Amino acid sequence: MRSSIYRISAGTALALALTGCSGTKHETEKKEAAAPVVVKGVALETVKTTSQPETLEVAGTVRSRTSAVVSARVPGTIILLKVREGERVKKGQLLVQLDARENQATAAAADAGLDESRRALEETHARKTLADATFERYNRLFKEQAVSRQEFEVKQTEKELAAQGVARAEARLRQAREGAQAAGTLAGYTRIVAPISGIITARQADLGSTAFPAQPLMTIEDEGSYQLELSVPESIAPKVRPGTPVQVSLDALNISFTARIAEIVPAADPASRTFIAKVGLSQKGLTSGMFGRGAISLGTVVNGLLVPMKAIVERGALTSVWVADNANIARLRLVKTGKSVGDRVEILAGLSDGERVAVIGVEKISEGSKIEP
Repeated sequence: MRSSIYRISAGTALALALTGCSGTKHETEKKEAAAPVVVKGVALETVKTTSQPETLEVAGTVRSRTSAVVSARVPGTIILLKVREGERVKKGQLLVQLDARENQATAAAADAGLDESRRALEETHARKTLADATFERYNRLFKEQAVSRQEFEVKQTEKELAAQGVARAEARLRQAREGAQAAGTLAGYTRIVAPISGIITARQADLGSTAFPAQPLMTIEDEGSYQLELSVPESIAPKVRPGTPVQVSLDALNISFTARIAEIVPAADPASRTFIAKVGLSQKGLTSGMFGRGAISLGTVVNGLLVPMKAIVERGALTSVWVADNANIARLRLVKTGKSVGDRVEILAGLSDGERVAVIGVEKISEGSKIEP
């Protein structure tokens, strides 16, 4: 009996001892887990409300200042097509050759008519020369009373008719020359050349297809000059004029810069109730059709919060910043951003004046970590 009691007491003591050790171990693990991770190399910035110019951000498209739509002037089959999209061409370079035999035949007939008119004029000149010489001889004979008045008047009439014949021949020559020039011009329309130097951005024609007058065949754009065409609401038309500052952002090139409106199209689009404001661009790598944004200054001042763009954390569709509390513990805060102002971005919601956000070393921070600034 005593032996059984002893065994039970010893077992109980061992269990209590093991339980005490286990509890101590769990408490240690909890303390270690509760200790925040310390992050170094992080810079904090205090958010302050500042006055900034009021702007309106609008979307736009990059377009070439100079472009040309190449089209046919005469009907014909395309027998030669020497360019493709993306190729660069020079002014006067042959682009398309049409097979328009009727125009070429007309030009040949006009040239033949021009040659005939030249020979006819030479013939009338010879007749006039003969008529003039005969009249001078009969004029002397008439003064000497060697011929009758009737014979004299006949030669005088022949001289006048010869002069009129020359005038008619000269008129026919001019007419033939103009006709030949017109026919030659029409025949020359079968050769379609580049009106400007630039790059082929679109091609609507194929080899062997039939081209008709005014049918677009391709588009050429000048690579040396581009502009951003912004669709500005007509409600702010009185505040926008040439010279108004614009903060331009081009997402494809990942650049942002300040420019000024160079030109405003006076007519508004009745469908969208917007008008076009053009901003000159000189950056490298531009292509027609790029998307761009412009923050147009409205000439007024508003108060707002600005943080550096490098403080913004984007995860999918969520935009956040790392906020440090009084104990320098990092918390991820969802925010709503607005327009960009230089290398900073406006915060519309999610932050308050006086809070601190991480601006350097953002990639090192995790939720709940302690920042050692």
